[in-house]
Amino acid sequence: MTRLNVLCITLVALLLAPLVSSTASAETLNISVAASLTDATNELIAQFKADGHDIQVLPNYGPSGALAKQINEGAPTHLFISANQKWMDFLREAKDIDPSTERVLVHNTLVFTGKQNAAITKIEDITQLKQIAIGSPKSVPAGEYAQQALEKVGIYQQLSDEKKLILAKDVRQALTYADRGEVDGAFVYKTDALLGKNAVILFETPQELYQPVTYPIALTVAGAKDTEAKAFYELLVGDKGKAVFEKYGFTVEK
Repeated sequence: MTRLNVLCITLVALLLAPLVSSTASAETLNISVAASLTDATNELIAQFKADGHDIQVLPNYGPSGALAKQINEGAPTHLFISANQKWMDFLREAKDIDPSTERVLVHNTLVFTGKQNAAITKIEDITQLKQIAIGSPKSVPAGEYAQQALEKVGIYQQLSDEKKLILAKDVRQALTYADRGEVDGAFVYKTDALLGKNAVILFETPQELYQPVTYPIALTVAGAKDTEAKAFYELLVGDKGKAVFEKYGFTVEK
């Protein structure tokens, strides 16, 4: 084969490479999901594989703020589910998601969980406690919702000044603290509280004290070009996905 022929073949390969990569699916599917959706998402990953999708799905669970910042900084991600609208707005404004795929997936509510205590029946009662866990409000939506509620009833600053607030890295860590008895109670989502082995729900936080808990979902720019990412997205927002989310206590978007 002449050098000219080799050069021609190489040139054709280089020209075709972008076309091939733009239509092929990734070898792995990377998804970033709010920590409170861990159990439901794990079940849906198993369902996706059972449906015949031969691809490895790699979930990254954590606080929505940290996940959004990772995506914005270039972490390979095909799909994002946030535990509030704030961090989805952040990625949309940064043009990191495909806005045509953004929608509300499910809803949740905020509760206070801890060891059985007849004296704790409403949010104002927690000033009697010594240690209270909440997710760090700067990056954990559950913590931000808790802060909103505590400020609304006028006790956030008091609890902070008395150093009673224990900041957790995400809502699951806050639940763990309460479930192990390492704190007197914790603000978590109702779906997380139902997973506790020892802690019980002491009261539901009145909805008028905090913004509605919504979980928006969207494909990233890379995900919107990937066939498997789009298929997994359709599973989550479809009837099978809704059934699984309802099973774990979430309210699905109709």
